[in-house]
Amino acid sequence: MFKQESSSSKPTPESKEETPMCDVHEDEKINIYCVTHSVPTCSMCKVFGAHKDCEVAPITSIYQTKKTELSDGIAMMVGNNDRMQGIISQLEEACRAIEENGRRQKTLVCEKFDHLYSILEEKKREMSQKVTAEQEEKVNYIRGLTRKYGDHLEESCKIVEMGIQTMEEQEMAVFLVNTKDVLKKIAEASSTAHLDKVERGYENMDHYTVDFKKEGTALRSIDFLQDEEDEDEEDEDGEAGAEEGEGAQTVSGGGAVIATSVQPSAPQQLNSSPSAAKSAA
Repeated sequence: MFKQESSSSKPTPESKEETPMCDVHEDEKINIYCVTHSVPTCSMCKVFGAHKDCEVAPITSIYQTKKTELSDGIAMMVGNNDRMQGIISQLEEACRAIEENGRRQKTLVCEKFDHLYSILEEKKREMSQKVTAEQEEKVNYIRGLTRKYGDHLEESCKIVEMGIQTMEEQEMAVFLVNTKDVLKKIAEASSTAHLDKVERGYENMDHYTVDFKKEGTALRSIDFLQDEEDEDEEDEDGEAGAEEGEGAQTVSGGGAVIATSVQPSAPQQLNSSPSAAKSAA
């Protein structure tokens, strides 16, 4: 095409076709074809030269035969190249599809894990609120009791001061009159029966202990769903593993099955009492 365009755009001087000459017989033109050795040669080589015992054919007939053979070979290669290009295009399309499917499946997996995170965060918030509520209740009770004991101590100190002042009284009659009232107040102040006592271990919060061994095992066993044959084998071994998670989603594409992970069961809610906490643990 370049030669044709060049020749059409710029005229070139006509060149005469020159017939190649024989290398052995320089004055002889190559005009026959040695079929035995598959080389073109001259008539003198056939009569007197190296090809006198070889099978020869007219160069024109061999030319047409080889030209047809070369044309068929080129056509076959062009067809093969087209098929190869089609395969390359299919492979490139498959690569793009794999990348797109991978991004979509990663998005689905992230959504499932985000949902699992939200469940755990909600459960953590609920359990923390229970601990906080009891903590505030106990702290408020202790602070109220502290105020009561403080008031009683302040009153006792005043009575002690009153008793000391009474002891300094020198007049016996006045001392006896004042002593009666002071002794009565001392007797009342000495009694703490009206004040609550804090039970032993009241400040302990260990009954909110949690044990996530079961949930941790379930989380560590999270994986993608397997094919039907593997699932059948698991069903024969036992259905205990399948009960640990629900809500799995399977997405099929290109003959392969890809699925998001199963969700473990929610942590157990614990009661505020120590016995209930131990049984739940």
